[in-house]
Amino acid sequence: MTEFIKSEIRPVFKATTFQHTSKSNNKKRAWKSLKQIISTERSLQWPENYVHYSSINAPPSFKPAEKFSDLSGLPAPYTDPQTRLRFANKEEYGTLIGLPMDITAGYLALRGASSIVG
Repeated sequence: MTEFIKSEIRPVFKATTFQHTSKSNNKKRAWKSLKQIISTERSLQWPENYVHYSSINAPPSFKPAEKFSDLSGLPAPYTDPQTRLRFANKEEYGTLIGLPMDITAGYLALRGASSIVG
């Protein structure tokens, strides 16, 4: 009897009479990039409280920013107290000690940190 019940039960979302029809079966679908979608949305008139890609504002994160090595880009748990450059391991620290001040200032400028002089 359980076999009879299982064969009769059909999911609600499956309609036996459904046929997929498309307006244009021969056309290839053109995909839009996110830039194209956002520029299209900005050009249209939207109701004031309508939510779309360009209106979504994310709150600031509570997690601290992850720090990466200035030399290798690996996660850097250490910071040199003199130069304020970040490093990942002792080999990088050995390289960091031998760097001249102009290279050190260049690394800090790339990271957007303030200069160590002044």
